[in-house]
Amino acid sequence: MKEIERKFLVEGPVPKGLYARPILQGYLTAATDSVEIRLRREGDDYSLTLKSDGGLTREEREIALGAAEFEALWPATEGRCVEKTRHRGTLPGGQAFELDVFSGHLAPLMLVEVEFPSEEAALAFAPPAWFGQEVTEDKRFKNKALALSRP
Repeated sequence: MKEIERKFLVEGPVPKGLYARPILQGYLTAATDSVEIRLRREGDDYSLTLKSDGGLTREEREIALGAAEFEALWPATEGRCVEKTRHRGTLPGGQAFELDVFSGHLAPLMLVEVEFPSEEAALAFAPPAWFGQEVTEDKRFKNKALALSRP
């Protein structure tokens, strides 16, 4: 499956009343690996995801895990984790967005992502005023890189 997504820093006031869930995710791969393997707990949902390297378009494969499987693998992510709250909403043009508000060593970072059905749709997208600088191609803002960053 392909993931086509643009990512932005957040500069302006964000919409109110968004649906939010805490996320804990960690990486089983190192920063220099050509793919990333991520463990995620979002509420009571657990998953293992494989993502290719890339910017706008990446390969993505995800499988659901049980809590016991997640807990068995989680220790292998030590030192490569992020904690955030994901807020979901819809823009006036109908596009869904995910606003991640990071905690811990990454606070007060906020990133917003929008997924698209095609690269053409992604390139035609005009971000709203509260979206800031685009960081889609900036590897420093990939969650794997953020998980490895320390103050």
